[in-house]
Amino acid sequence: MGRIKKKGESGNAKNFISRTQAVKKLQLSLPDFRKLCIWKGIYPREPRDKKKVSKNSTPSTTFYYTKDIQYLLHEPLLAKFRDQKALEKKISRALGRGDVGDAARLERNAADPEKTGKPRYTLDHVIRERYPTFVDAIRDLDDCLSMLFLFANLPSTSTVPAKMIARCERLCLEFEHLLIVSNSLRKSFLSIKGIYYQANIQGEDVLWLVPYKFNQRVVGDVDFRIMGTFVEFYMTLLGFVNYRLYTSAGLKYPPKFDQSKDDQGGELGAFTLEGVNIATKDEPMQITNGESEHGPDPKVQAEVNKLVKSMREGAANGDSKDTETTANEDAEADQATDAIDKFEPAVEGGDVLPQPSYSVNDPASLFSKCTFFLGRETPRQPLEFILRAFGCKRIGWDAVLGEGAFTTDELDPSITHQVIDRPLVQAVVESNGNGEDNQTAQKLAPNQRVPGRIYVQPQWVWDSINDEEMKDPSLYAPGAELPPHLSPFVKPVSGQYDPTMTLEEQQTEAEKLADSDDDEEDEEDAKEDENDMDVAEDEEDEEDGVELAGEEDEVEEDEEESAAVQRQRELEAEITGKAVKSQQQNAKDKKKAEALKAVQKKAKEEAEDMERAKGMLSKKKRKLFEQMQYTNNKKSAEDEKLREKRRKIEKQKGKKA
Repeated sequence: MGRIKKKGESGNAKNFISRTQAVKKLQLSLPDFRKLCIWKGIYPREPRDKKKVSKNSTPSTTFYYTKDIQYLLHEPLLAKFRDQKALEKKISRALGRGDVGDAARLERNAADPEKTGKPRYTLDHVIRERYPTFVDAIRDLDDCLSMLFLFANLPSTSTVPAKMIARCERLCLEFEHLLIVSNSLRKSFLSIKGIYYQANIQGEDVLWLVPYKFNQRVVGDVDFRIMGTFVEFYMTLLGFVNYRLYTSAGLKYPPKFDQSKDDQGGELGAFTLEGVNIATKDEPMQITNGESEHGPDPKVQAEVNKLVKSMREGAANGDSKDTETTANEDAEADQATDAIDKFEPAVEGGDVLPQPSYSVNDPASLFSKCTFFLGRETPRQPLEFILRAFGCKRIGWDAVLGEGAFTTDELDPSITHQVIDRPLVQAVVESNGNGEDNQTAQKLAPNQRVPGRIYVQPQWVWDSINDEEMKDPSLYAPGAELPPHLSPFVKPVSGQYDPTMTLEEQQTEAEKLADSDDDEEDEEDAKEDENDMDVAEDEEDEEDGVELAGEEDEVEEDEEESAAVQRQRELEAEITGKAVKSQQQNAKDKKKAEALKAVQKKAKEEAEDMERAKGMLSKKKRKLFEQMQYTNNKKSAEDEKLREKRRKIEKQKGKKA
């Protein structure tokens, strides 16, 4: 006789445990249990049959794996939570006795554990457990950065303390400085939610969202305690990542931080990056600061002078010829091996593989030769970050925007580009007839611009970095209608709507025929309007006694046409409310009808062929094929809507023109 199995001791009833049972087993409060599960990466599980898993008549709603809860029993944070709970009991007991001084002392000890030796938990060991390798931490930075940038822009409340906000902001700025030094930023996109950034860190693409610098309103329907638990974990994670990346780049971590500059809105300019001197290995060497880029390092300049002097001496001794010969040989070798292999499809109609390519322009030096001045109305923080990440060393702005500017003088002659985002304002025309827009005037007089300076709108910066080339500034001039700002993260798919292509290249034959009909209707409407205007003018001329010209010709044409055909045309015109069509128009309509009939016939034949092919498939494959057809038809309908929307916009633009 086999062993009798008891209910609730095997199977799913043993593999799962309810949340109430887990809290009792760990001897924790529910908030501490939630914290521990979030930090350790343990989430609720959904069993197949809740009734079999539940050991009582009322089934529970939240279950966990029993092995996960057993794993939490050995967590060192449990002891910290219990010590914290004991301390809270002591404070409440002191307050109950009326001993306010003793309660305040205990609370001060809890707030300052370094001096008193009281226990305080850290999440360092949790980070090492959840991310065995550094690449694992990089792959999980998306949510981390999005959450920290969000909290860095929130106002301080009782649920979101100011210290947490300041810590998030500082970690985010340290991370941005690292991207600037390593030139890791690749793409950015302006969306309704905020600004998306993508960086390549040690071969891994990291994408995160940064909200706009608006006044955020903290609502009550958001549980900031749970979000604060995630933020506490993410702050520790980003601190580890920043330390590893700074040390890998030869920089000292944490960088020097100037609180006075940060209070004055310096942000990136409040940090000073330092590197360890290779010669001494202990003396820090300044790398960059918001204002340290005005002059070269004296030690580096001395080494450069020595190298230039030695090269000149070698050129005087006849070494220049050898140098030129070697350079020519290297250039020929580069030209010989400069071609890139391309992957051609094996058969016609096969899948097109992504072709290897390289950018002629280095993204790190895209704006290296430019000096920018940012208008007061432009978003200074994202523009400064993007411009510095792509090689720009000299960025100026008005003094009201904060500290850290290369220059606050708008009339500085070294400025090559000025970013403005003001609406077009037409200035008053002077007596000499010279009237221009004064939208760029901050410290300038009306109708005055700095000669030789390029004025662009902020979108020019984003489109330039996404295409890895400086776009035509004339398309982004002040007051000009900007080109569409497309997401660089969406790759075009063959057969779907592509906004970069013309409408004629994408629309189907039926859409082309319908579009031509609409164009002709618009032309007829325009002609009717012209005829109405001519009739009105003719009536005015009749009132003045002026005889109308051309009436005899119209009468002759009416007499030539047969009565039956004319009557038919008049009836059609009366029904449709349009002018009487001529024989030429009827011929065109007949030709279009035949073309439309041919298109419909072709579509019907293709549908019949598809149905016959489906009949040869098995039931399982037929269902799968129908699901694919449904998805494709849905996408085609969406693409058709987009094309129709674009067609209307282009027609409106044509009418305005």
